[in-house]
Amino acid sequence: MRSSRDNLKFMDDLAKMAGGAAQSFGAIRGQVKALVNGFLAEMDLVTRDEFDQVEALAQKARERQVALEKRLAELEKSLKGQKPKTAKTQKTKGAKK
Repeated sequence: MRSSRDNLKFMDDLAKMAGGAAQSFGAIRGQVKALVNGFLAEMDLVTRDEFDQVEALAQKARERQVALEKRLAELEKSLKGQKPKTAKTQKTKGAKK
């Protein structure tokens, strides 16, 4: 039968072994992370911040396009009632000057 001293030594050894394993896994995790980051850097991918900035610019451009299309439609609607100027009318005006 084990004495309490033997149990304490066993628990101490077990804790040391678990600590060593945790350090090993931590080191491996760091190495894997470095490898993945290096691989991603070589792929020349954009960062999340860069993506968000470009997405915001695209959203502004879409909003601007919609506003311009609406403005153009209003202008075309207002011009439908007017008589269009022909090239002949513009030449005679220029000749009178």
